[in-house]
Amino acid sequence: MKTALAIYLALTMMLPGCAAAGPDREQAEEIAAQAADQQVPAVQEEDPAPQSVPQPLEDGAGTAPAGTKETPAETEDPKEKEMKLTIGDTPVAVRWQDNESVKALEELVKEGPLTVQMSMYGGFEQVGSIGQKLPRNDAQTTTEAGDIVLYSGDQIVVFYGSNSWAYTRLGRVEDKTAEEMKELLGNGDVTITISIE
Repeated sequence: MKTALAIYLALTMMLPGCAAAGPDREQAEEIAAQAADQQVPAVQEEDPAPQSVPQPLEDGAGTAPAGTKETPAETEDPKEKEMKLTIGDTPVAVRWQDNESVKALEELVKEGPLTVQMSMYGGFEQVGSIGQKLPRNDAQTTTEAGDIVLYSGDQIVVFYGSNSWAYTRLGRVEDKTAEEMKELLGNGDVTITISIE
């Protein structure tokens, strides 16, 4: 139908310019009308070339071109690395203080584990040099078994008893009782290791 209409329009436009050489206007209109009545099969348009359809990603969070395979992005463990304390061969859970001394200690052990040779002192603590000065904010403190403090800016002290002195608090062992701390620290000098894991 579209083709017949196109023929009719083309003939109508051509006739005025060629009236002398061809049939008159009425004959042209009659020919065009006959062409319009005929069933002219419509020309089918060819399908466009198939295009790639975006495919959903495996996690459904976007699209990827067909024929490509995306692997899920590697995700880092959201859990941050923490500073750990081991007394002899026994790892202990520590709740570290949020202060400048602990931050400086953490920076120190990021370079590698810090091993400190401790010595028993006073029947209530083990003390050892960390080999350099850390920032300090000493305050009069009464300690308990499990407390970890900085003394004189360059010595770490772990208590298995109680004492009162000017210290900077570093942390506290949370998974050991006073009796268990005495078993770990009260039977001779020990070595402690602080590391980041």
